[in-house]
Amino acid sequence: MKKPVIAIDGYSSTGKSSISKVIADKLGLIHMDTGALYRGVTWYALQHCLNENGEIDLNTLSSSFNQIKLEFKNNDGTLILFLNDTDISKEIRTNIVSDNVSLVAKQKEVRDFLLQSQRTLAEKGGVIMDGRDIGTVVLPNADYKFFLTASIDERTNRRFLELKGLGIEADKEQVKQNLIERDKIDSEREIAPLKQAEDAIVIDNSELTKEETIELILSHIEKI
Repeated sequence: MKKPVIAIDGYSSTGKSSISKVIADKLGLIHMDTGALYRGVTWYALQHCLNENGEIDLNTLSSSFNQIKLEFKNNDGTLILFLNDTDISKEIRTNIVSDNVSLVAKQKEVRDFLLQSQRTLAEKGGVIMDGRDIGTVVLPNADYKFFLTASIDERTNRRFLELKGLGIEADKEQVKQNLIERDKIDSEREIAPLKQAEDAIVIDNSELTKEETIELILSHIEKI
């Protein structure tokens, strides 16, 4: 029997990736963190595609796709993102990447570059993917679709603690403003905006723990 394809979309810092990883382990699925892929392209751009003003040159980035090899490797059950055979799992969580990833992710060329690899992975089933347009664009025929949301203050706190855990210094108000700006850019971009799929199950986990959110999602999957 073919294993299910699950799409989890939602706002930044609602726990999409960490929740997807746990569900993947519980159901024996492959987890693909699409946000990490966009962060990986952004990290590459920051290293190799800056103009004289220190800003990302999108034309240079577009002409560099053949030099970008992104892949997930399994490390004791955790999928680690590698860029051209270098582990960049910590680098992609830095503030400079967070500040630039929405700009990169809204480029049609970037989305086209990453879209086919995401769909190819899902064709055989047994995949859980999280992002912002998985249920609407990347995997519109997914067996299950969920949309996660939470209050801005709760998401700010989660993101702040995540950065602290990674040893990255951050100002809480700056983190909040970054999330607000990303919400705006992601929701208003012309190409594949952050949007709830009509057939997605909405989960507000402002007052739910990670474990409670996971159990709620699993209850929907087991019910259907």
